[in-house]
Amino acid sequence: MKITNLETFVLWDRSAALKVSTDEGLSGWGEPVVEGRADTTTAAVHEMAELLIGRDPDQIEDIWQSLYRGGFYRGGPILMSAIAGIDQALWDIKGKRYGLPVYQMLGGRVRDRMQVYAWIGGENPEQAAAMARERLVQGYQAIKMSEGAANMRYFETRAVVDAVIEMVGAVRQAIGNETGLGIDFHGHLHKGLAKVVAHELEQFHPLFIEEPVLPENNEALREIARASSIPIATGERMFSRWDFKKLLQEGYVDIIQPDLSHAGGISEVRRIAAMAEAYDVAVAPHCPLGPLAFLSALQLDFAAPNAFIQEQVLELHDVPNSRPLQIMLNRYEIQYKDGFIAPPAGPGLGIEVDEGLVRQIASEGGRWHVPLCRASDGSIAEW
Repeated sequence: MKITNLETFVLWDRSAALKVSTDEGLSGWGEPVVEGRADTTTAAVHEMAELLIGRDPDQIEDIWQSLYRGGFYRGGPILMSAIAGIDQALWDIKGKRYGLPVYQMLGGRVRDRMQVYAWIGGENPEQAAAMARERLVQGYQAIKMSEGAANMRYFETRAVVDAVIEMVGAVRQAIGNETGLGIDFHGHLHKGLAKVVAHELEQFHPLFIEEPVLPENNEALREIARASSIPIATGERMFSRWDFKKLLQEGYVDIIQPDLSHAGGISEVRRIAAMAEAYDVAVAPHCPLGPLAFLSALQLDFAAPNAFIQEQVLELHDVPNSRPLQIMLNRYEIQYKDGFIAPPAGPGLGIEVDEGLVRQIASEGGRWHVPLCRASDGSIAEW
């Protein structure tokens, strides 16, 4: 079997798709995308095509090494996301070829079901609490919210900090103590303010605080960990085992969040997860993307002993009406119940793609970009 063609499709909002075809009629699908840079990422995929055409798709590891080491410049969001989508598609082909889900080829499943969580938003405490209660009705046993600290300066007044505490407190009161609550800082805060806010949030016993500072400032996690007992999660903007190496060695992170569409795909995240296990660190893959990225993450979740919880934005409680999930022909194979999802049953990633619908969505056009944010004094702030 030989690889014959690569075709990419930019879909809705932050999603893309890659189809890798072979001379024996089997094809595999992946999701190579950087949110807001979809065209750049898919261009990188096509630049890598010369290292793929004519290759046996079974040789996943050698192909991965060729893609990573075949260029003088390595790593980063664009190149690693391009490799990630290709890697996902190759595992999809391999699973279809041998009739096995990917997790079976990674050593077999280590759990019967995987917990998933859903995002909530809200412009004020009342809205956030209402969205949280709605997630409970939908069956979720864990949710994640923003800490409400967007557009922050290096330091803020007590009133601004109190507004953050009020937002989180309203959600905790709405969901009770039986529901897990993750709080995503999204790199909004600088070290000094992050220490203050993290300490104040202890009273709500979150599952974790996520990206309390930008990954460029991961050394600040040392001081944040000293200021608060809340587990620290980070990693969505880290792209290889070499990026995670120093973070794990320093010992201040409790949960890593590599993205299966950004951090080199299934192959690389499996290695990152094994590294984290050696440091007694859990894995909660980042995934605000489409179903191909989500199914790739699930394959890892069911094979990695330290996988903890899975992010998703697909409205699993209402699969027939979830537009992203409509590209899956066997969409009802996703079995969601009580905040958990069963192992994908099909071979490869576990789904068949409605290629006609993918082409239709891609033809509709439209691009998403990260909004430019400013703090109250007019300076650039983190989104």
